[in-house]
Amino acid sequence: MYKGRKKTLTSAQVNDLQQRAEQGESKTSIARDFGISRETVYQYLKAASAV
Repeated sequence: MYKGRKKTLTSAQVNDLQQRAEQGESKTSIARDFGISRETVYQYLKAASAV
């Protein structure tokens, strides 16, 4: 059964992403550092806030 694409970031990277976003770093620079799109950054932040 197809369950979608595998996650790009590890849980440790997601925690780092969240901390950097909370500190006010721009989403563009976060995305560039992790090699993902801005939309993916927003998706990870949205998923983290839902938990």
